[in-house]
Amino acid sequence: MIEQDTIRLLRECDAGIKMGVSAIDEVLSHAKNPDFRKLLTQCRAKHEELSHEAQCLLDRDQDEGKDPTPIAKGMSWLKTNWKLAVDDSDQTVANLITDGCNMAVKALTRYLHAYPAADDASKDIAKRLIRLEDQLVEDIRPYL
Repeated sequence: MIEQDTIRLLRECDAGIKMGVSAIDEVLSHAKNPDFRKLLTQCRAKHEELSHEAQCLLDRDQDEGKDPTPIAKGMSWLKTNWKLAVDDSDQTVANLITDGCNMAVKALTRYLHAYPAADDASKDIAKRLIRLEDQLVEDIRPYL
């Protein structure tokens, strides 16, 4: 049970990290304020660090991880591109990222509760990812 919960939690973290990196990549060129771009770039780098850590644990358990579902990626892409086509501003970018971060925090919190037998290292990655998403929301509030 512990091993299955660990792998399942790591897979969800892996998918969430990939979704976060993809979302930042999608909007980064639309961020006009240099400080805002810097925040997004730094957060992307932190996501990449967590991705590496999660992948090391997945490799340990001989698992390939998980990609975000095509439907989730497609819906995110459509929403992002439609909103940016209507209003290509830092406020729109900040709003999109805030929505994504909030969804990620809710999902990751659910997964932490759904997989209570996951090992401490996996839970730590999930908790750090939640904190990273929360911190980004706080950091980009001035751009809303």
